[in-house]
Amino acid sequence: MTVYQLPAEVAAFTRWLTELTGRARPEGGWYGVFAARDPEGLRACLDGSDILPWDVVESLLQDVGEAPDGPFAARGRILYAAAADAHDGRPGGAEALAERRDLMETERRYAETRSRELAERLRGTPDPTEAARLEHDLAWTRDDRARAAARVRELTARLARWGSGTPAVAVAPPAGAAGPMSAAPARAAGPPPAAERPVKAKRRPRGARYAWLEEGAEVVEQEPVPLPALPAGGAAPRGARFGGAPDTAPVAEAPAADPAEADRAAANAVYALRRLRAQGRSGEAHVLLCEALAGPPARLPALAAGLHRAGLGADWSTLLWEAASLPPARLAAVAGVLADAGRAADCEQLLRQGVARPADELAGACAALRAEGHHREAHALLTAFVRARTPEDAARLAGADPHDLVPQLLAAAREVSPSRERDLLHALRVAGLAGV
Repeated sequence: MTVYQLPAEVAAFTRWLTELTGRARPEGGWYGVFAARDPEGLRACLDGSDILPWDVVESLLQDVGEAPDGPFAARGRILYAAAADAHDGRPGGAEALAERRDLMETERRYAETRSRELAERLRGTPDPTEAARLEHDLAWTRDDRARAAARVRELTARLARWGSGTPAVAVAPPAGAAGPMSAAPARAAGPPPAAERPVKAKRRPRGARYAWLEEGAEVVEQEPVPLPALPAGGAAPRGARFGGAPDTAPVAEAPAADPAEADRAAANAVYALRRLRAQGRSGEAHVLLCEALAGPPARLPALAAGLHRAGLGADWSTLLWEAASLPPARLAAVAGVLADAGRAADCEQLLRQGVARPADELAGACAALRAEGHHREAHALLTAFVRARTPEDAARLAGADPHDLVPQLLAAAREVSPSRERDLLHALRVAGLAGV
């Protein structure tokens, strides 16, 4: 067995990065976002098999309160440059850089178009609830655009050092592009591109997202199951985070799933995802996940099991991330299905990720869970809300249905801590809800 030894430069930067992440809070901040969004990719960067984009490093520095021009960050920048050079100098490194730059440029263009669309919709909506949702989506998309533009610039500079610069797309960032970090909420990766550039066959994909392929393995074409139909080129994904599915979209019926049918659907999806990931078609893979999320919720437990068996746990994490932004009734339907299937940890992760939503939406999700008999999950949602949000936010949530929510929120706060219960009682009194 061949043992791969990290170049000294990569090992040095990995040690610095491990020191940095050791100071971050794994359950919150930027580190929590990146760990939830792409745990396998982050792990690959921490063990030195891939190089973290510098905008992500800047986010982690912000997490721990390090000044971007301070001595610790300056040392990291020097180590990062040396590690990137060593990583890019491997056989095939320049080709991998060019391919990744193409993808980032496509993602930047998509995010730029999406930002204009959301801004136009925001200007034309009189509904405060819809405006808040659009502002949230616009903040994400602007950050996606800023990160993609920063990565295009970084990858272009790295590629130039190796004397190569012939990808098929333009790489100049847009005039007035935002910097690598914005104050808006951020994700580790941007939205999927509208189209993907063909990738040469039978070449092992590189990068952390393909860690499930054995070293040296080739991408072999198989035909046991047809690739599911995907939206036409240029169609945006329908995940709630991209505004592609309206809040009024009907919730798919969730009868008792036919196990054989659910297993077949899961096998088709897993096979398709492996092909798309192996070919570097990450945008289409994301669309496929959103399509699975838009289908019958009863099929999701089988899909979760299939993805984990195939080593695609990161794709399941992505699906849960998108599910956290579903309309309230559908969020409750997905959480209920996961709970009924014995996937309590997945259900709790989904509910924890959903607590950043507006209070009225969470009230709707809580009511839907209780209506379906999922009282434990409704309690878990309220407990996560009380733990993560301010007492004033909890009082606003209680105002959506004081008779039911005031006692439930107080019970959740009592479970968190006595001080949290006291703070919530004070906020309820201020809001005129303490006597309900």
